Amino acid sequence: MAGVSKANWSDLSIRIASALVMAGLALATAWWGGPLFALFWFLAAAAVLCEWLFLIAGGRRDWLIVALGVGLLAVSTVLAQGGQGGAALLTVLGGAAVMGGLAWGRGAMQPLLVAAALPYAACVVLPATLLRLDEPYGMRAIFVLFAIVWGSDVLAYFTGRTFGGPKLWPRVSPKKTWSGFIGGTVFAALAAGLVGGSLVLVPIGAVLAAISQGGDLLESALKRRFDAKDASHLIPGHGGVMDRLDGFLAAALAALLIGLVHAGLHPAQGFIVW
Repeated sequence: MAGVSKANWSDLSIRIASALVMAGLALATAWWGGPLFALFWFLAAAAVLCEWLFLIAGGRRDWLIVALGVGLLAVSTVLAQGGQGGAALLTVLGGAAVMGGLAWGRGAMQPLLVAAALPYAACVVLPATLLRLDEPYGMRAIFVLFAIVWGSDVLAYFTGRTFGGPKLWPRVSPKKTWSGFIGGTVFAALAAGLVGGSLVLVPIGAVLAAISQGGDLLESALKRRFDAKDASHLIPGHGGVMDRLDGFLAAALAALLIGLVHAGLHPAQGFIVW
């Protein structure tokens, strides 16, 4: 890291301070659970929804579509918190169709991307909420998920900067390297096994870490499509909420699906107990 400039060190200190605040809130609400946890992730999801819609709008902001999306997201969150995951999913899918149709009728340039905003944002709050509800494994499942996503993100950043090397996908994200991808994946896998207390979670952690970094690349592709460096400037040193949760939402959805396939209506148990 000897070649890192003073400006980069300053940026790193801001990133660390912001990350500590966000991590503290995430851990506290995960420990508490219940409506407070759902509310925390709903607010994050609402921010992601707005950032997505503003990003694709090209300077135009259709507040009717924004309000509709946030309202539908709130309804789906309440349903998920009440244990009605199926109804929450139907709300998201039906709401996405309505939003896309409304955008098309109002002459929006990207009706399909408008429709995609709601499912994308819902992946921030619904999988996490449904996993946390599954007691007595919910809190542990969320902590394992945090270990995977945060471990992947942090170690990919540091190993990529330290070792450099071939780029992962330069056309989409010029700064990401294969060394960062491998370092982040390996560390996240070990963190999953350590936090979850099971060696079986090591390969699962590796898969989710790769998926998390894939979610990061997806958001990078969207930003490149609309010539934006960050989704917004809401978080000092990090850009927007979507910039921070692009990997989390992908990994959370994958964790939920793994849990449902393995243990049916007990997704947290199915995710971490093998």
